[in-house]
Amino acid sequence: MDTADDEAARQRLVATLRQRLDVSERTLAAIAAVPRHAFVPDRYRSRAYDDRPLPIGREQTISAPHMVAVMTDLLDLEPGDAVFEVGTGCGYHAAVVAEIVGPGTVYSVERVPALAEAARERLDRLGYDVTVRAGDGRDAFAERPVFDAAYLTCAPADGVPAGIVDRVRTGGRIVAPIGRDGAQRLVRLTVGEDGLEREDHGGVRFVPMR
Repeated sequence: MDTADDEAARQRLVATLRQRLDVSERTLAAIAAVPRHAFVPDRYRSRAYDDRPLPIGREQTISAPHMVAVMTDLLDLEPGDAVFEVGTGCGYHAAVVAEIVGPGTVYSVERVPALAEAARERLDRLGYDVTVRAGDGRDAFAERPVFDAAYLTCAPADGVPAGIVDRVRTGGRIVAPIGRDGAQRLVRLTVGEDGLEREDHGGVRFVPMR
């Protein structure tokens, strides 16, 4: 249930992000629309709108809202874009992206089956039409046409795997943390005819990709 206190806390969070970040109003509106408290364990509900990661079990976390906002904004999405998420977690980031691209266009894979099942049920209960599977991001959704964009919520040590890059169309974007623990960088890759164009967006710390 979304209470008046939840709404007020969410609006305060968005106001803080507006001051701190250079992201679009569309991205901020998506953050404002998603009830983050519904994606965190009950014991953390009072901290749901703090701008920080929180544990969700299975040694995983829900990303800090500012990181979700930055990564979403870097994807430069349009309504109707098909988006591939590697690392569903609790489903919060997928919900934010779905607010921008619309229903039925976000496809997410999670390596921990219990988290995938819980996220699928949660997103469905909240009215988000997101396809969630348990599996390995390197070969998930191989039967689908290529995606317009992809993002990873876990950090591959040596670059985005080819199996994920190959799932994104020419001109599409991939946003991911890359590097070993303690030396990770957030990057945006644009898929070109002759390879990948890379932009570096600073140091981050994510769970390593396994």
